[in-house]
Amino acid sequence: MGTFGTAALASMEEQLPWFRRMPADQRSWIGLVAQAGIAAFVEWFGSGETAKPAIAAEVFGTAPRELMRSIKLRHTIDMVRVIIDVVETRLEELAAPGGEGQLRVAILRYTRDVAFGAAQVYAQAAETRAAWDARLEALVVNAVLRGEVDDGMHSWAAALGWTAKPVTVIAGFTPEDEEPEVTIDQMQLAARRARVDALAGVQGTRVVVIIGGTEDAVGAARHIAAKCGPGPVVVGPTVGDLYDSPVSARSALAGLRAAAGWPDAPRPVQSDELLAERALDGDEVARRHLVDHVYDPMCDAGAPLLDTLTTYLEQGSSLEATARLLFVHPNTVRYRLRRVTELTGLAPTDGRNAFTLRIALALGRFSRRPTRS
Repeated sequence: MGTFGTAALASMEEQLPWFRRMPADQRSWIGLVAQAGIAAFVEWFGSGETAKPAIAAEVFGTAPRELMRSIKLRHTIDMVRVIIDVVETRLEELAAPGGEGQLRVAILRYTRDVAFGAAQVYAQAAETRAAWDARLEALVVNAVLRGEVDDGMHSWAAALGWTAKPVTVIAGFTPEDEEPEVTIDQMQLAARRARVDALAGVQGTRVVVIIGGTEDAVGAARHIAAKCGPGPVVVGPTVGDLYDSPVSARSALAGLRAAAGWPDAPRPVQSDELLAERALDGDEVARRHLVDHVYDPMCDAGAPLLDTLTTYLEQGSSLEATARLLFVHPNTVRYRLRRVTELTGLAPTDGRNAFTLRIALALGRFSRRPTRS
């Protein structure tokens, strides 16, 4: 058996480039695996081939667990093939006179079990790694939602192979009567179809997906939305990297809560399109955004702009009625409304934008009301 083990190692050294590149200690472990395989075969064949060989325990059990990280499954198959070739070329030395055919059949049966045994060992390792990755993924998603994005969380993400930038958070609801593991698998499948990296987590009835590596977050979110359950799917703002992802997560979750106020919202919908509903729902981030980026720029542009917008909205979006009340030409009203659009990105002539502008005007007035001692 020692002679055949040595011959097998010499043959692997000659035929397998990856084996030649391995450190000496790992090659020695492979030698022990080869000798264990040959010894187990001899013992099994000598017993009359009655018992089923315990391949995983007797052969692969001699190698340390770390060896599986260095040797891929296809390398293991190559190694087994070389050992079989060595044994078959020296078949006459092993077989009794006239027993070559019986021994060859036994080798075929044994190598079949070796193949299944190798697959079982790697499958168990893959299941263990998948379970560990799933726990890490849940930890990363939970850390993002809690805003606890530190170096520790980044090390977890790095262990999952996460390097993608920029980053966007998507929130939706889980399909009914579907296990969380299945939902996460479906989110990962949708992300692969969208060609983005993804980390997914299920929290009760909602699913949160962190995607990275694309500027077209809404396009990628369409694939994600197809796997979500009934209800809105909200896309948070795109941020630079994972450190800033809590900003996107807060907006996406706030939008998911407030989306009930806009039943006809597109699916998916960007969280910034729900600023008015979020503000009404008590989201301080949305309220501050409407004051800082909508109301204040109009205030800085002068009172006529605010007066024109207020009158236009109160008169049911009528240019003529607004012009009559302000004693100006309708073209002046048009110019001022265009100016509102330039300053805020919201067109007063659009129904949804007009609603958001109304909320922004009210919030802005609240922020500037005098305080009483």
